[in-house]
Amino acid sequence: MAQPRRRGGGGGGGHNTCPRPALLPAAALLLFLLAAVALLYVSPPPLTDHPALASSRRRSPHAPLLNSSGGGSMVVSEHREISRVPKEADGLWGSKFASRFYGCSNSSSRFLGSSVITQPDRYLMIVTSGGLNQQRTGIIDAVVAARILNATLVVPKLDQTSFWKDASNFSEIFDVDWFISNLSKDVKIVKELPEIGGKLRTPHRMRVPRKCTQRCYVNRVLPALLKKHVVRLTKFDYRLANRLDTDLQKLRCRVNYHGLRFTGLIEEMGEKLIQRMRERSKRFIALHLRFEPDMLAFSGCYYGGGEKERKELGAIRKRWKTLHAINPEKGRRQGRCPLTPEEVGLMLRALGYRNDVHIYVASGEIYGGARTLAPLKAFFPNLHTKETISSKEELAPFSKYSSRMAALDFIVCDGSDAFVTNNNGNMAKILAGRRRYFGHKRTIRPNAKRLYSLISNRRNMSWDSFSSRVRMVQKGFMGEPKELRPGRGEFHENPSTCICEKTVSKTVAKSNSQSEQVLSNDAERGIAIQTEQVSSNDTEMGIATSETTVPDHTDEEAGESEVDEDAPGEKEEIIDPEVDDDAFFGRSYGFVVTELTILESVTSMDDNNRPNKQRSHLSTSQASEAFDPFTSHSQQ
Repeated sequence: MAQPRRRGGGGGGGHNTCPRPALLPAAALLLFLLAAVALLYVSPPPLTDHPALASSRRRSPHAPLLNSSGGGSMVVSEHREISRVPKEADGLWGSKFASRFYGCSNSSSRFLGSSVITQPDRYLMIVTSGGLNQQRTGIIDAVVAARILNATLVVPKLDQTSFWKDASNFSEIFDVDWFISNLSKDVKIVKELPEIGGKLRTPHRMRVPRKCTQRCYVNRVLPALLKKHVVRLTKFDYRLANRLDTDLQKLRCRVNYHGLRFTGLIEEMGEKLIQRMRERSKRFIALHLRFEPDMLAFSGCYYGGGEKERKELGAIRKRWKTLHAINPEKGRRQGRCPLTPEEVGLMLRALGYRNDVHIYVASGEIYGGARTLAPLKAFFPNLHTKETISSKEELAPFSKYSSRMAALDFIVCDGSDAFVTNNNGNMAKILAGRRRYFGHKRTIRPNAKRLYSLISNRRNMSWDSFSSRVRMVQKGFMGEPKELRPGRGEFHENPSTCICEKTVSKTVAKSNSQSEQVLSNDAERGIAIQTEQVSSNDTEMGIATSETTVPDHTDEEAGESEVDEDAPGEKEEIIDPEVDDDAFFGRSYGFVVTELTILESVTSMDDNNRPNKQRSHLSTSQASEAFDPFTSHSQQ
């Protein structure tokens, strides 16, 4: 009779014991869990909880930014993903080709000294417009304009009536004595208008069109200067053509990179800020974030703040009277909107910067405050500003003056190892050109148009894929030598005429002028691209353009009518932008010969019977619209 099977295994006849099937499901479950965990590390989940990226494709990636209530907690999953970057990518802090280039701005032998070409009875006065960096471009061009006219330049008057209400004069921001002495061989400069013939002359006020060429100044301004002896050019911003003769372009560089320097007080404080950043880290990034209310209002973009945002930014936007309404989403697709602080952080991490990098944020009041900055701080905890690395007492001489505060940021950005700009305004352009001239230091501009689509679709790709694509679209926007073709963009951003390249064996400038040497003994010098010889027959004719100047850190709108407190009741001559400039124009750099022809035509003029082409009877407000059109916001 067969024995019944035993459930236990304790008796004899162990050969009758069956395997325990319960162990198999347990092992399979364990293997499944291990595989799932490994899969998470190999392919991290998309960044669906990222506040600027979680929206649908039909909505702007900016939309939830100002509505979110959290800060760094929103990007936890992103940090898990990108914290595994083992080391910084190569080339983040400089170009391996930079040492082959240097700044070269000495004049040629054809460029006569100021003592030879300056006429004793001609004085040019200018009134700048805008904030610090916009005014800087005006000062640079004023020196060149005085050279074209063979005139003595009176130290420029700064804009003190703009939105920023900065009452600083030239000598309170720039070293005026250095400015006069350093440029004395090129242009005669005086601090005040002297008496002419024993009496003080009343300046003849004029405004020239934007992008006025050499021919434009000789044909339009010189006749008035010969007759009145003193001419004041008002609202002087971007009133000189981008392309000029080589020697005049080099003069621009000498003014910008050597003749203009800040006062000792500003320079000293700026160097202190750089030193304190160096104490925290061997290398640091300077970020011109440009996310202040005025910049956002100017852009016309929308950042998800609802009716409150539309009302606040809309009120600010009204001060640019000629700006038209735009489609925020279209502007975003076209790259016209500044990146959010969070998106800037994403870009920098994708490029390869580690989260322990120290960043100096050059900015005014951030729209949205600490809440807007929180995601960037989550990416890079070591964020600093001039306020956080200095005391109130140290900043007291500067804090009430927007231009002086902007000057401090300018110095730190210039001294940084990598400069990142979030817009294409005046400060960004001037610093980009300066960093090219003084050694091609790393300068990063976001390719906003291409980054828009990447950020919009970030949720559909892995971090490795995203970072790879960011690095690809940023090629050409990293400040590499020869990144921009000669003559491309604003000269202040791309001073190609003043950048020379070394040969293999000797330091020889590939320039159209004779051999040149660097003007100062600075350790790092500029960059080079073969000099482009610009013909005097440029197609740019001094006709008003529809270019819109992006407001900079302290920049004023170009569409606002000017108020000149020094000349109440004076009438300003507005030159008709449609005047034909194809009249006789001399090639001589001093225009000594050609002035004889012009003088003959000018002396026959009568105040009551001036040619119609010489003046327009537009009102001041009409002239502002005619010559300073704010019709579009464009970026290179």
